[in-house]
Amino acid sequence: MNQLLAMRVFRCIVECRGFTAAAERLDTTHSTISRQLQKLEAVLGARLINRNTRRFSLTAAGEQYYAASVDILDRVESAALLVSQDAERPAGLLRISVPMVIGTLELASWLPVFQQRYPDIQIDLSCNDQFVDLVAQGFDVALRISGPLADSSLVARPLIVSDMVLVASAAYVARHGLPRQVDELVDHQLLTFTGGADWVLTSDRGMSISVPVESRFKVDSIGSLYAAALAGVGIAAFTLATVQNDLRRGQLVHILPNCTLGQRHYYALYPHARHLPPKVRVFVDFMDEHYRALV
Repeated sequence: MNQLLAMRVFRCIVECRGFTAAAERLDTTHSTISRQLQKLEAVLGARLINRNTRRFSLTAAGEQYYAASVDILDRVESAALLVSQDAERPAGLLRISVPMVIGTLELASWLPVFQQRYPDIQIDLSCNDQFVDLVAQGFDVALRISGPLADSSLVARPLIVSDMVLVASAAYVARHGLPRQVDELVDHQLLTFTGGADWVLTSDRGMSISVPVESRFKVDSIGSLYAAALAGVGIAAFTLATVQNDLRRGQLVHILPNCTLGQRHYYALYPHARHLPPKVRVFVDFMDEHYRALV
C-alpha cells in the first residue's frame, strides 16, 4: 500500500466530512475511497472513522492519525516546493569554455548584461582555442566558432552564422587609401596569424579570388591582431559579429564590403541532459538572444 497516498485519502475524507465529497474532490469513486480507508485501517490495526448513515466522526486513534498525517503531508509538500523553486532558479557556478576571440574581444558586449540579469550565477570562464572535453573537464557549456560541426554526443545549438570580413582603422584608410578591388590588396599591409594561409575572397556574385598574403606583421594571438588593426597597422580579417560595434562606431572601416572570406558558425555546446540545469538553459538562451540581435 502507498502510505502517503493513503494519508492523503484519509485527510481528504476528514476535511470533506464524508466519502462522497472526498471522492468528488479526488476525482474517483466512493467505493475506491472506502477500500483505501479499509486497507489503511488494516495496516494500522485501528479503526480511524466511525461510520454510520447519520453521523461522521473520528475515533481517538483517527484524531491522532489525522493530526500526524497533516503534519507529514505538509512537510512533504513544503520540501517538494523548495526543491522545485530551487530547481527553477538559475543559480550556482557556471563553468564556460570559449575561444580566445570571444573571451578577448566579445566578452564586454554581453557579460555585464548577463550578470545583471542573473546575479545568483557565478561564472568560471576559460578562454582557449583548443578542443575541450566538456564532461571530462567539468564544463557546463562551451561556445565555439567553426565551420559546420560534425555529429557528436553533445547538443550543438546554432547561435549565428557570421561572415568573415576585412577591416582596417579609419586612420589606416586615411594614410593608405581605400582598396576598391581585390587585386589592390597586394599594395596594402595585410595582418595575419603566424603560419596563416593566403586569403580566398568570395564576391557577392560567387566568384572566388585568391590573395597572396606577404605580411610584414604576423601575430599568434587574436588580441594582438585586433590591437594592430585598431592602431592602424593594416588590414585584418574578423567575423562580422566580432567587429560590428567597431564598424558602427567608426573605429574600423569595412574593406571590400562585397567580398567575404567565408563564414563562421557560432554554437553553444552542452552535454545531453534530460533535465538541463537552469543556469545552463538561461545562459544558452541569453547568448542566442545576444547574437541574433546582431543580425
